[in-house]
Amino acid sequence: MSYTIVILLIAILIIAGISASAVQQHKERKESQKREEVSRQRAIIEETEAALAAASQMPASQQLHAILLKRIHNAIKSSLEQSPNPDLKQRLGETAAKLKNIDLSQAPPDHNSFKLPSNDKNIIKYIQAVKKLRVILRSEQGKGNITPKVFAFEDKSLERLQLRVNVETLGKRAHDAMATGMQGSARQYLEKAVNALNGHKPQDEYTVKRIEDYTKILNSLESAMKEANLAKVAADKAKESEEIDELFAPKKKW
Repeated sequence: MSYTIVILLIAILIIAGISASAVQQHKERKESQKREEVSRQRAIIEETEAALAAASQMPASQQLHAILLKRIHNAIKSSLEQSPNPDLKQRLGETAAKLKNIDLSQAPPDHNSFKLPSNDKNIIKYIQAVKKLRVILRSEQGKGNITPKVFAFEDKSLERLQLRVNVETLGKRAHDAMATGMQGSARQYLEKAVNALNGHKPQDEYTVKRIEDYTKILNSLESAMKEANLAKVAADKAKESEEIDELFAPKKKW
């Protein structure tokens, strides 16, 4: 009898140990998932704050700013659900206040106010920021946080801005190439810009004007290069004729 009781007690202890271990593992797994989710939301917050800072330096609409702030707001809220934090709670309130103060009736800024960054490093950062904004828009639309209509409008606006950056960069490089006598390189830059402009649909005032401007420069370059080639051919012929004259000229007597 006592032997049976001992076995039962051992079995109960083993089961209790297994149960406690399972409960502990489940608890640790939930804590790990919470930490991963908080880390993921933190990454979203940091990424979106960087995109928001970049957007403030662009001709971006108030609607786009609202989309970015709402994304930050949602990420902070999700983080708080996983892990209460006084600082995050304060940031949630601040973000909500910023969202409330956005005037969505304000007209989108004119892209003509765009100015090309001063150097190639800043130009690259600008292009990367525009691309990142388009990725964020697609993500928010996929989550159902913005309507297809809003997405189409904002994405098209960023697409036009991206085209403008690329075209103006090519124009700057063409100008620099011409200044150093590299007409061939200048022509390649301009041709690439015109091709990009022609591929943009629908055409607008900017694309039509730039196509006209760059085509005129290309025509001038073509004429200048033809004239230079003709001058070179004429010079080569003159030199060849001079060499022939010298070859068959009467030899001088010494």
